[in-house]
Amino acid sequence: MEIKIMKNVLDRNKNKANEVRSLMKENNVLLVNLISSPGAGKTTLLDCTLEKLKNTFKIAIIEGDIATDRDAQRLKKHKVPIVVINTEGGCHLDSHSISKVLPKFNLENLDVIFIENVGNLVCPSHFDLGESFKLALVSTTEGDDKPIKYPMLFREAKVILLNKIDLLEYTNFNRSSFLKDLNNVNGKVPFFEVSCTANINMEQWYDWIFNEIISK
Repeated sequence: MEIKIMKNVLDRNKNKANEVRSLMKENNVLLVNLISSPGAGKTTLLDCTLEKLKNTFKIAIIEGDIATDRDAQRLKKHKVPIVVINTEGGCHLDSHSISKVLPKFNLENLDVIFIENVGNLVCPSHFDLGESFKLALVSTTEGDDKPIKYPMLFREAKVILLNKIDLLEYTNFNRSSFLKDLNNVNGKVPFFEVSCTANINMEQWYDWIFNEIISK
């Protein structure tokens, strides 16, 4: 019975996700689902990306969090449309919550919406939000075993960023092991090693997302 209930939940979510995806295509908007563990640097990545691209593209943010609007407060200086979704204990966003907030945006006047999902590598990976693609973000401070322990996200991600490489020498992160596991899970995915705070290799990411936006 639990399996059937879960399947029904995922089916309803998928149906609504397809509606969201169609709406994005109608308005030519790229919808990016950003997934990571808590503290990997999602908000910092968005902060840097907005600073770089906000004068070139029309960008909006959906901030998903269990509680508070602190991440949104960090980003409001960029003066882009931001909507906060508090899940009140839920471990992920779903397509219904995304659908409900989309009317708050002028989709005809947007190029891309970044969704900062709830910090979690498990639940968010299972729920299609109607996104154009998933962006997986991991950091050296979390350990090197994430691709092999949470393969679904790394299989489905269109791009993967390894953040905080400036802290590599202060961790026990095994880069060779990480790359081996990532190659076994998804060896063809674009992969960038960056530091958002130290501004290391960020231009690689900016170039990649720039090309995704203009080719949408």
